[in-house]
Amino acid sequence: MPETIATPYAIIVMGVSGCGKSSVGRKISDALGMQFVEGDQLHPASNVEKMSNGIPLTDDDRMPWLDLIGETMRASLDRGQDVIVSCSALKRAYRDRLRKTVHGKLFFVYLSGSKELLTKRMGERKGHFMPLSLLESQLATLEVPTGEPGVVTVDIDNTIEGISKKALRDLKSLGVA
Repeated sequence: MPETIATPYAIIVMGVSGCGKSSVGRKISDALGMQFVEGDQLHPASNVEKMSNGIPLTDDDRMPWLDLIGETMRASLDRGQDVIVSCSALKRAYRDRLRKTVHGKLFFVYLSGSKELLTKRMGERKGHFMPLSLLESQLATLEVPTGEPGVVTVDIDNTIEGISKKALRDLKSLGVA
């Protein structure tokens, strides 16, 4: 059994749009008694407008948002509070940037699913600014985090409850939770 990780630490629930980052993140935060931050709410209005209009974000668009997510996590850790954030974190460079911001006290739950399942889920949700048309762009941008430190991968072909339970079990195997 691994040694338990000293707190505080941060967890990012990551993946492409429609994978369930927010729902799973809230479930995990409830189970662990941690603060949850909805990463989409930290996007500047210009990013939300672009995505709402079906325009994929560029690295230049994402960097200020990623920096704000990093600053939000670091502020929580500096207060001695663990935190969970939903964030797509599609590229290794983004994840490394976030790791550096919180001095490596960061774990990722990667929510993985088939294009068909993601398409179905995105088609069923209501009131979200991210249109289904951008799923292809996100899948093309995604650099799967397999083999990176502190990452657990959970298949989303399950209920939110089932996905969350597996994520918690796998995080525990890393010494988190």
